[in-house]
Amino acid sequence: SLPAKLINGGVAGLVGVTCVFPIDLAKTRLQNQRGNQRVYKNMMDCLIKTVRSEGYFGMYRGAAVNLTLVTPEKAIKLAANDFFRQRLSRGELKLSVFQEMLAGCGAGTCQVIITTPMEMLKIQLQDAGRLVAQQRQLALLHTVKLGAAGTVLNCSYSMGPVSSIRKVSAIQITQELLRTKGIQGLYKGLGATLMRDIPFSVVYFPLFAHVNQLGKTSEDEKAPFYWSFISGCVAGCTAAVAVNPCDVVKTRLQSLNKSSNEDSYNGVTDCIRKIMRREGPTAFLKGAGCRALVIAPLFGIAQVVYLIGVGEFLLGQTPFNLYSV
Repeated sequence: SLPAKLINGGVAGLVGVTCVFPIDLAKTRLQNQRGNQRVYKNMMDCLIKTVRSEGYFGMYRGAAVNLTLVTPEKAIKLAANDFFRQRLSRGELKLSVFQEMLAGCGAGTCQVIITTPMEMLKIQLQDAGRLVAQQRQLALLHTVKLGAAGTVLNCSYSMGPVSSIRKVSAIQITQELLRTKGIQGLYKGLGATLMRDIPFSVVYFPLFAHVNQLGKTSEDEKAPFYWSFISGCVAGCTAAVAVNPCDVVKTRLQSLNKSSNEDSYNGVTDCIRKIMRREGPTAFLKGAGCRALVIAPLFGIAQVVYLIGVGEFLLGQTPFNLYSV
């Protein structure tokens, strides 16, 4: 039942975003760091400094945007994947791997209608604290002697909440973008988002279905709960790491506010070229660990929600095992 799947997808998205959003914030800030201007050493260092300088709720900057838009995003992705699977099956009981990949490709293409503006707004809010921390770091360069090139300065992050972070909301950013750039302002980085989400869906959907199949003792039985949970985590983690270079490009393109010494990019090709020339190929792996830690639990949680059958319970139906998240 599609309505039940949409309810499950919405609940899974809300629970998952709430649980892993701090890690997603760390991913965005790590991906936006340039060269030797490092404010954060790693994920844990980023989270600790964020809490010290911005408070506990600083880790949830931009979460409201995700919580608001994750349900329609999931709804479009689920509905599109089901639609393409039905079209490609042509009455057959089982899809080939290629057909599953095509269905995932179609779902990934459709979901960017919501994903692109959602990520655009979220990134502006998530990255605000990094920019303030970097401004502090640059100010200290006038008074602190650097011991070696590339040293990570441990600025004082125990000075209380950051008062210089501009308090802007997603609504304000949206209004400003619509006023200055029109609807295309919300869809900056659309090409990079497609580059990320289409391969992700192409990898995730078939991989999950086949890994989950290994846990079945017979065709008529469902895979055990723990196996389905692991399958969702494995498929999500694998797909997330595989498309991380595209996610780095997307994050850089969608970051509107940059410090004075950070590059601006004129599209996907220009962004890739400048990152390669100035930071090297390893820059495309920034935040890969964080992204894997975000995506794996998200799809694990989605699997739990589907197995519990929240949507089916509300609609008085029987829960089923998840093959399309």
